[in-house]
Amino acid sequence: MSNPDFSRRHFLKVSAIAGGGVMFGFHLLADANPAQHLADTIFSPNAYVSIDSKGLITLMSPNPEIGQGVKTALPMILAEELDVQWDKVVVEMAPLDQSKYGSQNAGGSGAIRGRFMPIRNAGATARQMLITAAAQQWGVNEADCYAENAFIIHKPTGKKLSYGELAAKAAVLPVPSTVKLKDPKDFKIIGTRVHNIDNHKIITGQPLYGIDTRREGMLFAIVARPPAFGKTFKSFDDTETRKVAGVKNVVQVHNVVAVLATSTWAAKKGRDVLKVVWEDTSPLESSTDHIASFTELLNNKSDKPGRNDGDIDAALSNSNYKIVEAVYQVPVLSHANMEPLNFFADVKGDKVELYGPTQVPANLRGAVAKALNVPQENITLGMPRQGGGFGRKLQTDYGVEAALISQAAKVPVQLLWMREDDMQGDYYRPASMFKYQAAIDPAKNEIAAWHFNGAVLSGGSAGKPDGFPAASIANYRADNHSLKTNIQTGPWRAPTSNSVAFADECFLDELAHQMKKDPIALRLELIEKAKNQPAGKAASYDPAKYKSVIDLVTQISGWGKPKKPNVYQGFAAHFSFNTYAAHVAEVTKMKNGKLRVTKVYSAINCGRVVNQSGAETQVEGAIIDGLSHALFSKVTFDKGAVEQTNFHTYKFLRMKDAPIEVMVKFVQTDDAPTGLGEPGLPPIAPAVGNAVFAATGIRYRTLPFEFEKA
Repeated sequence: MSNPDFSRRHFLKVSAIAGGGVMFGFHLLADANPAQHLADTIFSPNAYVSIDSKGLITLMSPNPEIGQGVKTALPMILAEELDVQWDKVVVEMAPLDQSKYGSQNAGGSGAIRGRFMPIRNAGATARQMLITAAAQQWGVNEADCYAENAFIIHKPTGKKLSYGELAAKAAVLPVPSTVKLKDPKDFKIIGTRVHNIDNHKIITGQPLYGIDTRREGMLFAIVARPPAFGKTFKSFDDTETRKVAGVKNVVQVHNVVAVLATSTWAAKKGRDVLKVVWEDTSPLESSTDHIASFTELLNNKSDKPGRNDGDIDAALSNSNYKIVEAVYQVPVLSHANMEPLNFFADVKGDKVELYGPTQVPANLRGAVAKALNVPQENITLGMPRQGGGFGRKLQTDYGVEAALISQAAKVPVQLLWMREDDMQGDYYRPASMFKYQAAIDPAKNEIAAWHFNGAVLSGGSAGKPDGFPAASIANYRADNHSLKTNIQTGPWRAPTSNSVAFADECFLDELAHQMKKDPIALRLELIEKAKNQPAGKAASYDPAKYKSVIDLVTQISGWGKPKKPNVYQGFAAHFSFNTYAAHVAEVTKMKNGKLRVTKVYSAINCGRVVNQSGAETQVEGAIIDGLSHALFSKVTFDKGAVEQTNFHTYKFLRMKDAPIEVMVKFVQTDDAPTGLGEPGLPPIAPAVGNAVFAATGIRYRTLPFEFEKA
């Protein structure tokens, strides 16, 4: 939290310690403590935590905050082990230093999962050293001392010393190699509800984001980029651009032309009249071309299946079996972050200062170093709070672009992508197509074979070969095809899962109805087989944990019980990022005959929940995000050009389309936290699709859904 006593001088000292100190659990340097060399002694036993003589506790947060709540959850973990109130911990972004913090990325739902134990250890180490310092000062047994609310207390006498009073003495003690962590039954903070640390700053419009950066002499840059994939820069004429008031310069770097001005508006007006000639250098692809190519690819098996159990060909040719086939399709999607891409760069010779939103600070620094041919150690990189990422900011292109423009123009630059730039220059979620063939054994009324054949745009895997229902079906094959393209693609919230969960879970629903079985009952049968009679190699999921979310969502949704008139339910579940998610979507048929998603029930097994409020927010947000894209969003290409240029054509969920209620419940477990930012998204599209089928008898196999919405 913000604290008026947290001075710039203190921050610089803490940063110096974090940059040169130790990180418990990674690099122990028990004989080195930079704090003892400071005039105002700061106790910093590791790279995460510091305590000064006034008792000010600072957590250096290593992972970028992109809306997933790490700036709130990480201090909760520290406060728990340190035995202090959560709101007494000041949170600052740690300097970029992989030798101390390891990966400092924000992606793959890994921040809390990766920091839970290191920060617990950091807090417990500090607590133990403070107890040791107090015991030595009193000349008593450490076992008679305990920590409580930022004090060390001597149990027999009631004497106590504050953490601030003990900081100097603790700073010169050796760092213990092992410490005792709190018993989870004694947790007072972890698992409670805590408001987001930046809420007040966000709602009052305080400068938190990279776009708020202002520096003396800085110019604003807007860039002209190729209007279609397959086109590259040839030449430009900036005669009219330089006549626009406020425009100071025009520079060309790599495949773009940048207009620099005293305001973003002047830069935009200058770009509007900039004349750029682009030339075709590779095929100008259209979405219709991709669909035709997918269809052709799916007529064949791949050379190397991702999984191949039993004999799929024999099972599918068995005349006694009923064969069910279906083709599912998902479109290209844009990340469409609410915060447009932006970055500040100031290049002075071989010294570079960078500041802006990124999910991969080390990668971005390395990419800039390579592009500018400067040593990485000459580059400083600051990370503000970010207005969303969803995978787009795993790319480094916009940061490199800002640095190249600053180098060419020889001024500090704030680069801003307009929304149209963002929509047309993304690294998109790739389109995919999935062909399924299943064999049902009528004698046993069970699935005898499952053949998945997927095709994806531009690399990667179309499916998850070892995901559910793998290991539960004797004859099971998963094939994958990749269609080469010049269109940029990249990770998009819950990569691969965001596409294949829709197809897998809807096809399972189809099979359940073919077999006249309850869709949840069918899943439970398959899970029981995967647990007790697994087929082939081990699956990627834990059947017991999978069952835990199915059981919970069945309970909270009233699945199978009578519903109000015109209310229909659909179910889906999925495993991703070590987390299990199961949703039941309720669709209501309105008086006008149109459909609306009115309620969503969600059960999550993500290990121990750190911040109950933040965890619910993450799942609710993922559900709304997934629902928005399932109902409305898609990107299409015409001769290499994106047809959706802004939010009037790339449509999002509006308030009238949002569910009236989203209920989220977590499976209670003592397991360590797993991923949470992404797993809530994949099951929502199939849950809605299955509910729509229950309501109408119509199976929609292509996203976004085209049923009539209320």
